[in-house]
Amino acid sequence: MKQSDTDTSLAVFIDFENLALGFGGRRSKTSKRFEMDRVLDRLVEKGKVIVKKAYADWSRYSDYKNQLHEHAIELIEIPKRSMTGKNSADIRLCVDAMDLCYAKEHIQTFVIVSGDSDFSPLVSKLKENGKHVIGTGMKDSSSNLLIENCDEFIYYEDLERPSGNDPSIDSSLPKIKRKAFELLMDSIRGLVRENKEVLWSSLIKETMKRKRPSFDETYHGYRSFSNLLEDAEKHGVVRLKTDPKSGTYVVVGFGKAETKR
Repeated sequence: MKQSDTDTSLAVFIDFENLALGFGGRRSKTSKRFEMDRVLDRLVEKGKVIVKKAYADWSRYSDYKNQLHEHAIELIEIPKRSMTGKNSADIRLCVDAMDLCYAKEHIQTFVIVSGDSDFSPLVSKLKENGKHVIGTGMKDSSSNLLIENCDEFIYYEDLERPSGNDPSIDSSLPKIKRKAFELLMDSIRGLVRENKEVLWSSLIKETMKRKRPSFDETYHGYRSFSNLLEDAEKHGVVRLKTDPKSGTYVVVGFGKAETKR
């Protein structure tokens, strides 16, 4: 496995007011509240998130503060617009992002969680400095200028959709085992979205731990991660093959292998 597959570092900057306004005004609502964990679960599929900052007048969004604190997001207080001017949050976010860009060369991916076209110059400057820029926002409230300027743009609505025709997990299995299989499937789906050509067992485990830092296969009743994969194959969750050179498992698909007649 190439080291570059697992060593990507991300910095996330959240224009929370723009996001909350877009979420509140969308036409179709499958969820009543904005859920930051959906965004972070998607981002950890890309690498390790090491900086997380959110900008807002938090007196207006106090009901979200606990959720953001639980994800170790630093809350940057931006006073009321009447006191600081319309673009104070935008300016502070841009200054912090550019400061990090120059100070931390090892951070190669910057995530701007906003749909505001005012961030297009920031995106251009980050790309000019060799950074990969991902945007995230609501479909109805994200500027096409910002979307087209990013290297990649993730719509929040796409994070809410159920994913395809994955195999069902036997409901008779113990809950602790089902939880392990669900996290395994979720992590594999993420790696497939990231176009990983070879799904090494070590890469899958690292993604599982990024999604759930407390993950430990022994808690779920397995002596090793290989034992977990073998049991998942036994129950028709994944299909495995053994790499002839390293002798380690590689996941080659979901579900049971078709039997030849």
